[in-house]
Amino acid sequence: MAARIDAGSVVTLAYEIRDVDGALLDEPGATVAYLHGGYGGIFPKVESALEGRGPGYELDVTLEPEDAFGDYDPELLHVEPREAFPDILQVGMRFEGLPGEDPDATPDEQPRIYTVTDIAEDQVVVDGNHPLAGERVWFKCTVTQVRAATAEELRHGHAHENAPEGEE
Repeated sequence: MAARIDAGSVVTLAYEIRDVDGALLDEPGATVAYLHGGYGGIFPKVESALEGRGPGYELDVTLEPEDAFGDYDPELLHVEPREAFPDILQVGMRFEGLPGEDPDATPDEQPRIYTVTDIAEDQVVVDGNHPLAGERVWFKCTVTQVRAATAEELRHGHAHENAPEGEE
């Protein structure tokens, strides 16, 4: 009997994600393994649609910004002094946190990643939004494996790469 996806399952998906114009947004043949049950390893709308399914199930869903990478937040766009950054700086470079920001200020949250979007003589524009924030995306996947999570995965709240094989 094939395993069913429910809380405490590790689910492996072969997926593709595309923008509204159909352009592929990830590597061809991408896969992801996540811990099912509200741990945040996959989009909640996708997780809900996969509940009770099993290997071989195919899902094709359009995700609005709030279901995917969030709405664009203009409050996360910052202009910072050029001297706060390394000498070698290019548009597209990414940094964890803002210059001078205390990384321990919010210990319960992941540090925000900021992307350099513009460089002027004495200022740098950085954006803390996900690059796909505000975008509708198309998500298509096939469930390739379902297995029970290990006790360690459940404790850590995510799937591990070196989990036991053959437990479907």
